[in-house]
Parts: sequence; structure tokens; C-alpha cells
Amino acid sequence: MAATAEASTDNPALALQAEILARPATTERRMADAIRALAIDAVETAKSGHPGLPMGMADAATALWSRFLKFDAADPRWPDRDRFVLSAGHGSMLLYALLYLTGQAGMSIDDLRHFRQLHSPAAGHPEHGEHPGIETTTGPLGQGIATAVGMALAERLLAARFGRSLVDHRTWVIASDGDLMEGISHEAASLAGHLKLHKLTVLWDNNSISIDGSTSLANSDDQVKRFAAYGWATRQVDGHDFAQVANALSMAVRSKKPTLIACRTIIGFGAPTKAGTAATHGSPLGPAEAQAAKAALGWNYFPFEVPEGIVEQWHRVGARGAVARRAWLKRIARHPQRAEFERVMAGRLPDGFHEAIGSLKTELAASKPKMASRQSSQKALEALVPAIPELIGGSADLTGSNLTLVKGTPNVAPGNFSGRYIHYGIREHGMAACMNGMAVHGGIIPYGGTFLIFTDYMRPAMRIAALMRQRVIYVCTHDSIGLGEDGPTHQSVEQLPGLRAMPGMYVFRPADAIETAECWELAVRRTDGPSVLALSRQGLPALRTDATENRCARGGYLIADANGGRQATLIATGSEVTIAMAAREQLAAEGIKVAVVSLPCWELFALQDESYRAQVLGSVPRVGIEAASGFGWERWLGLDGIFIGMTGFGASAPYEDLYRHFGITPEAIAAAVKKRLG
Repeated sequence: MAATAEASTDNPALALQAEILARPATTERRMADAIRALAIDAVETAKSGHPGLPMGMADAATALWSRFLKFDAADPRWPDRDRFVLSAGHGSMLLYALLYLTGQAGMSIDDLRHFRQLHSPAAGHPEHGEHPGIETTTGPLGQGIATAVGMALAERLLAARFGRSLVDHRTWVIASDGDLMEGISHEAASLAGHLKLHKLTVLWDNNSISIDGSTSLANSDDQVKRFAAYGWATRQVDGHDFAQVANALSMAVRSKKPTLIACRTIIGFGAPTKAGTAATHGSPLGPAEAQAAKAALGWNYFPFEVPEGIVEQWHRVGARGAVARRAWLKRIARHPQRAEFERVMAGRLPDGFHEAIGSLKTELAASKPKMASRQSSQKALEALVPAIPELIGGSADLTGSNLTLVKGTPNVAPGNFSGRYIHYGIREHGMAACMNGMAVHGGIIPYGGTFLIFTDYMRPAMRIAALMRQRVIYVCTHDSIGLGEDGPTHQSVEQLPGLRAMPGMYVFRPADAIETAECWELAVRRTDGPSVLALSRQGLPALRTDATENRCARGGYLIADANGGRQATLIATGSEVTIAMAAREQLAAEGIKVAVVSLPCWELFALQDESYRAQVLGSVPRVGIEAASGFGWERWLGLDGIFIGMTGFGASAPYEDLYRHFGITPEAIAAAVKKRLG
């Protein structure tokens, strides 16, 4: 007893924990203790993990799931279910325990025993696709709350289109101190407040502990006032008091604003010496502390054992939404928009949408316009947006530069979600995460614009999109030194190779208007991952006059063959294809026969069979031309290939001068070829 008293003096959380444990053990408390026990057991068995959050937030999560969350364990993908996002993904055992306890198939007790092991759906952090009840991948702090803003926005957009009888659900988030420290939480929460996304509620696990220790080491923000300033409703509660949490959740349901509920909790609740400390954040409690914690909770059962009575109570929670789901199924069965709703939720494109792109290509082949590929992109959008109603656009305050707004498209605005264009403000990272949320929610194909250089601000969310294999489209203009006078801070150099290095990301860099239309078609058709459209600021001449086949679909192709036996191959992307074509003409005038390959999408070209790639690239010397870093080009050039591009940062000048200054010219290409051929 003396040791316990001394520990309580050193750690005030232990005295508070003792008071809470002395409260009468309610049914809800015992249900929450099941979450705690499973988290303890799984982390101990894995010998790694984060027990602190599941133990601390078990009470609040029980209140949410048992009384407010609309879901049916029998159909975890029911379109009108509430979305639950564990933004604090390190506390993943909270979610896995809830999925198991509510009776959701695919998350068994054996899966929990294999927590954090290869091929287990109970991964270290929640992974979208591992179980239908995992709404989104989380783990990098801040991504979950920002993705949830996109989910809440998607619900409002679809409700405006299809009506409340089909779309009427909420988005709930459990977020940590760390989530709220991340800058992306500001971008997303500010946007949510501005748009008045009142069906979004964040339960903040306000335990004041991070890995290094007390959050006071690095943070003294008043988070409640901060969210109030964004236009959120706020409430502070004892996170271990079911009545307080339930009352706050009831308030959130009635609120006309998004809601932050600050749940004051004890991290690692139940641990007799480590509760309230960083020791419970990211490490197993240890055998002795784990056993003592379960004893303190009155949990006298074998590891991974949950009494039948508590399992039955949780299974009733899992079945609670069955009545609402059956009522919804009756409504959709007779709804006049049923077929269209089911189409968009399944991710199927409208029949005949491709005809709009086909007509555009025919027009472009006839008119042969010289225009920047960002302008060509706008032409493609003018064809696609009317043909694909679920295509929802936006820009991070660069609409007039990205050319992402189709004339006549109404804006999304606070309280008005019938629009199809979102002004994200200068929130590139938040925009990318919101697009993830819209995509993973279903029913929407999001695209958003910014300069290619600012994908550096977006990259963590872009990586999550690739990891989740979501159809998200990034319209990235001003893609090179071709943007000119704005200078090296705005000129992309290393961004193209960096994005190409990301697994699952397709990077399209079209050379003219027809290629741009083809790349847009490929991006919207793609259902297994995100796409970048890297587009020029400067005008590009028409290179293609054929409008039938989508030649970009193979990633690369001969845009101009050699006139006779090929002596070299010039391989280029985007705006540099024009330069390669000019070099070909110069070399032809000197009797040197070279072919030009347009390589708009490396990823698609890599998927082609080896014989096709060999036919396109040829067995002669190869020259790569791109106004970017040469990193990765050896894949197509071979060890003896020549690369003409950037070797450092750009400069501020008219773009024509910059291309000459950095040696990316027809003359430089021709000289390199002649030197190689000797």
C-alpha cells in the first residue's frame, strides 16, 4: 500500500484512476473492459503495439458504438452506414476489438491473437481493404481526421444529389493529441468549420501524453478554443463517464456545426503503475503489469477470453442497426434513382462517357490547336464533367491557373452542397486528404488542382491514396522550368521522379491536346489507384492527328518513326516531346535517322510485354529528354543512354531562355546524338 501511495503522489493519474475504478461497475464499463483486456492481450502476445489509447478510450468508444453509431455488423459496407475513423491509428486494437466484439465476420479472436503478424487483418495500423469495417488507412497522424472531413463532405454532396432517404449518415472520429498537433488537422478542421459539416464529430482523446512524455513539453494550445474559432461546436467531458460522453454525443447529433468532444482520459487506464504515463503509449505493459491491470479491472479471465454474457451484449450492439438497414433497403428498392445510386457507389462510369472524349479528340485532330496542356486539360474536363456527374473538382486557390473549373459548374458552399466544385483554399495537404475521404466514401470521383511543385505539401496524403488504391486525380500544372519567371521555388525538378517512385501512383505527362484527353480518360477509368496529370504552363503545338486509338493507354509509343533504318531513339515526355521532334528534323536534314517515342506514363509502359517495349525503344542508342531530374531514366535508357534534362534547380527568366540556358534544346539533342554515333 505504501508503494501504491508513493506512486500515486508521483503520478496523479493513478489517484484519479482509483476514484473511477471505485465507481459502480455498470454494463457499459464491463463492455469497455472487454476492449481493454483484448488490447492488453494482443499487444502482449505481439510483443509490440500501443495499448494506451484503447485502454483510455474504451469507455468513450463503447458509448459511441453502443448508442449512436449507425451500422449493421451483418453488412459492414451498407452505403448509408455511419463512418467511423480511428485517426489515432496506432491504437488500432480499439477498432479490431470493436469489430470482433460486434460480430463482424473476418475479424476473429484468432485474428486478434495474430495482431501485427503477416497476413493478419489486424495490422499494426488500420489498413483499408484488410477488413470491410476499416473505413480508411490511418496511422500517419492527422491523416484520419482530414480524410474524415472528406467523408463528411461526400455524405453532404450525395445527400444533395440523391436525397436523405438514401443518404443520411454521420462521420465519427477518434483523434489523439498528436492528430491535433499535425498541421493537416488545421487545414481540414478549418475547411470543415467553413463548410459547416455538421454531421462530423471528433472525439479527442485528451490524455495529455505523447511518446516523449507530457504534451506540455511541446504544446500549450487550447484546442477547444482553437476548434471553436474554426466554427465548431465544442464540449469537454470526463472520457470515463458514460453519461457525460453520451450527453455530448447527443449534443453533437443536434448541432448545426461540426463538433469536437474533448474527452479527458487516462492513457493506459487500468494499469496499476503505468497508467497516465508515456510507458503505456507504444509498448506492451509487460507480463506483471498486464496481469495486474486486468486484476484491477476485475477481469479474471484467460487471455483473449471474453465472458459469454459480454459477448452477447456486444453482439446486440452489432445487430442494433439491422432495422434501419432493412428500412433503407425497402426505400432504395422503390427509389427512382436506385440504378444511378448503385452505379456511382459501385464506382462504375456512365455508359457512353467515352463518347465525349472521342468527340473531343476528333475535334482536336481537325483543329490542331497550339495550347498549354493545362488548357487541354480544361477542354477534357469540359467534355468529362457533364458526362460523369460524380466527377467533383476543386483547387487549392489556383483555379485560374490550374483551369480546373468548367464554366457553369456551381460551387460547393456552406449549407449548399448541390455544387460540383470545391474551393479548398490554400490547403494543399488538406485537399489531398479530403479527396481521399471522398473517394473511400464512395459515390464520388474527386479531382483537385495545384502546381506540381506543391505535391510536396500533398505527398503524405497522396501516398495514402496509393496505399488504399483509390481513384483520386491530381491536376498538377506548371510542371517544369517551362513556367518561367516565377523561378526555382515554383519549378518542379525532383517531383516527377519522386512521384514515379511511389508504388501504385500513375504519373501522366501528356505532350499535346490529344494526349491530354487520352490521359484524362485513363485516369477516370482507373479504379485501382490514383493518378497525377503533370501539365504545362507554356503552349504546346499539336503533334497527333490520329483520334481513334488511345495510344497513351500503353504508356509509351512511337510518335514518329525513323525514315529508314533507325540510328537512335529520342524518348521524351510532355513538353519535351516537341523539342525531340524538332531535333529529329534537324538530324534528318543531316541524314541521321532517329525515331521519337512519347512516354506519357512510365507505369503503364512498364506493364506492357517486353517485346512491345523493345519494339518501341529499339536496340539503338537512346536519348531521354525531360525538363526534370534524370533520376530513374536509366530504366529506359540503359547504362549507356544519354539524358538531357535538369541537373539542379531552375532559375527565374522567360521559359524560352531557361530551356536554352539549361541545354534542353533541339540543337543540344542533335549534338549529343551525333557525338554518340561518332
